[in-house]
Amino acid sequence: MISRIFLSVLFVSCLVDRGQTGVMAWAAEPRAGAYSLDDIVALAVERSPTLAGAEGFVKQSHGQQIAAGAYPNPSVSGTAGRGAIRDPSTGVRITERTVTVEQPLEWVGKRQARQEAADAGVAGANAALEETRLTLIADVKVAFYKLMFAQRDAEMTIQNVTTVEEVLRTVKTRVAAGEATSFDTMKAGVEVQKAQKEVARAQNALLVATSRLNTLTAGALGKQFSIRGDFQSPRQGFDLEQLATQALEQHPTVRRLTKLAEQAGHTVQYERASRVPNVSVQGSYHREAGDESLTAGLSVPLPLWYRRQGEIETALGTKYRAEAERLRTQNELEQAITQHAQEVRTAQDQLQIFETGLLKQAEQTLTVARTSFRQGAASLLDVLDAQRVYRQTVLEYAQVRADLSIALVRLERSIGAPL
Repeated sequence: MISRIFLSVLFVSCLVDRGQTGVMAWAAEPRAGAYSLDDIVALAVERSPTLAGAEGFVKQSHGQQIAAGAYPNPSVSGTAGRGAIRDPSTGVRITERTVTVEQPLEWVGKRQARQEAADAGVAGANAALEETRLTLIADVKVAFYKLMFAQRDAEMTIQNVTTVEEVLRTVKTRVAAGEATSFDTMKAGVEVQKAQKEVARAQNALLVATSRLNTLTAGALGKQFSIRGDFQSPRQGFDLEQLATQALEQHPTVRRLTKLAEQAGHTVQYERASRVPNVSVQGSYHREAGDESLTAGLSVPLPLWYRRQGEIETALGTKYRAEAERLRTQNELEQAITQHAQEVRTAQDQLQIFETGLLKQAEQTLTVARTSFRQGAASLLDVLDAQRVYRQTVLEYAQVRADLSIALVRLERSIGAPL
């Protein structure tokens, strides 16, 4: 029976194997291959330009770390030229020359603060890379489940067209036999047109969902592909306090902001240490007509008028902003964990309602309506209403399963690790 066909759609995988048709159920074109969720996640991690940008930031931070550990280079200067003694004239002529070597000596506290700031920057860049990967994987999973629901919607709309067309043929047969009026034929025809309109809507939604998933992989899936898999299964209850604690300890966003605040703190130390000027050691050799000398000395800038007040204030402001951003993020994570955990519970409760009776009742109602219609005990309107209710129930069940899967993904992203 057609009703059983509808019900079977509910429990089978929304996507087909490699040898069958592809993502778009209405298209007969061959597909390049069927991808599982893990396959698509791997492609996204490999091809994503966003992740590549985060990796570039890590390399940039490593370069800054190397630069922070470098010692100041010495400088060498020299002059030379012909010289002679004129008064009194002795006839002595030589090449006069001067060579000066200068080596800056950096203040120890400033060097240490700069290196510690660079180390914190590297740790923060690594945390940012993990944060980007976490967000990318979550976006791919959400897009995957939305595409899966879009395909189920498209499949059910196409099957609904087949069903209402069968009803239309039955009505025409009854009209020809004098058991129904031509008005019933018009009503059945309207339902067919409505069903066809729903197919167009579902096809458009499926096209958008397919494009979204392909975009997240930087086009690695191509325009012709199919996916295989199923929605996630319900999970057991969650301890919100434990999840929040886990998120504050391991979430890459929190770690990134913590390292950013730490880096800003070391920058403050660096600017304060920079008030002590660097000393430059100098050595010079000088040779001229009638004189030769070897000298040594020190060069010390005197911070009399300006002692880096602006740089210190800027570094302090950066530190305060980073600490405030970390606190704000922690509060948002706690709120997100509560929200998504509640979404999971709500979806689980709805699934239980569907699976413990609602689906079966909708199918039985449709079966009774069809049987009664064939026997003349029910009107066409009764059949169409039962068909509409059944299709809506099946679609809502698929939507709840998709909502549950998406809520679990978002809960994982809020925690910063798989459940």
